[in-house]
Amino acid sequence: MTDSAHPVNGLDDVVHQRVRLGILTIAHEARKVEFGYLRDHLELTAGNLSKHVDVLETAGLVEVEKGYEGRRGRTWISLTDSGRAALTAEIGRLKQLIARVETNGAGGG
Repeated sequence: MTDSAHPVNGLDDVVHQRVRLGILTIAHEARKVEFGYLRDHLELTAGNLSKHVDVLETAGLVEVEKGYEGRRGRTWISLTDSGRAALTAEIGRLKQLIARVETNGAGGG
């Protein structure tokens, strides 16, 4: 092996957690996503989703915008530039892991 660090060591715990990776991925696809849409598609309670969004916002990976649609309060989540970069980096590391498994898979068992 030419590199000393295994790609798994580069995974970002904030990004890699299943729900947060889902939030970042959906926000990347949508540019701006409504809280209820995330809650429904990730099959979470509002409280659980809120905690994960708070972690991502504290890390500077998403922005949270509150407003109204008609008379109903709404919350929208969008990626920051740092969030886009973190998601891209995480996907790159996952691709490295997949390549290692596929390359070395013949001898496993």
